[in-house]
Amino acid sequence: MTFEQLRVFVEVAAQLHMTRAAERLNMTQPAVSASIGALEASCGTHLFHRVGRRIELTEAGHLFLIEARAILERVSRAEAVLNDISGLRRGTLSVHASQTIANYWLGPRIARYRALHPGIALKVEIGNTAEGVAALMEGKADLAFVEGEVSEAPLVRLAVPGDRLVLVVGRAHPWAGRTDIAAADLVTTDWVMRERGSGTRQMFEDGCRAYGVDPRDLKVTLEFPSNEAVLSAVVAGAGATVISELVVEAGLATGALFLVPLAFPARSFFILRHADRYRSRAEEALLDLVREDRRG
Repeated sequence: MTFEQLRVFVEVAAQLHMTRAAERLNMTQPAVSASIGALEASCGTHLFHRVGRRIELTEAGHLFLIEARAILERVSRAEAVLNDISGLRRGTLSVHASQTIANYWLGPRIARYRALHPGIALKVEIGNTAEGVAALMEGKADLAFVEGEVSEAPLVRLAVPGDRLVLVVGRAHPWAGRTDIAAADLVTTDWVMRERGSGTRQMFEDGCRAYGVDPRDLKVTLEFPSNEAVLSAVVAGAGATVISELVVEAGLATGALFLVPLAFPARSFFILRHADRYRSRAEEALLDLVREDRRG
């Protein structure tokens, strides 16, 4: 049994699909199958059921998965300690960031970090707030930069200045050019929104409640998992949206979007980490860089 076999087994157990696991591991499908076969041979038991073209974990596989993940976690922690000893000359930092943060806020900070610590390999995944929390809980990310409020007990958070949500419409919308709008008007139009689980959607719904509007009364006709898709639909006349002011600057400048004067409060961004996991020097260096920005 080798660490590589354990790594392959854990990914196959997560995907329950040899080809998808091979793609995630950057291996060929025959190599993944051979690794699983060798592991099963060394254990003397089957870890997966082969049901037609599907695979499922056997009872032994379920039990072994718990131990395999624990072993890989310990190995990861040992590598993190050794990387610290090297004084940030090598190592890996995995970051998950929500879309608005990744596309409009994080980039310059990552560039500065890279210039200061070129030996640290940065892995950045983009997803919504719920996906960032899941990545931390599963040990797939060291830090998560999110927009939404998070209350999971094992996670600790650092608030940093963020952005403000703004209400925008396309040039053909009846609200284009309006100098005032009442909160009650929110239920009279179609809405194009980010998906549930995104920090933008969460903060917008919180803002509606603060205005005395139940989000369930809104006519949400379209939902998209990206800011760009939302804006494209709004520009095309599909409805109104509330989204980060960082995202709409170009559209406002060209006249494709119109700002509707209904205020939403400024929001913080949050940096999350798992309280029970070892904090590497690579992670601490990025936190220090962000703290310097906050003090500035």
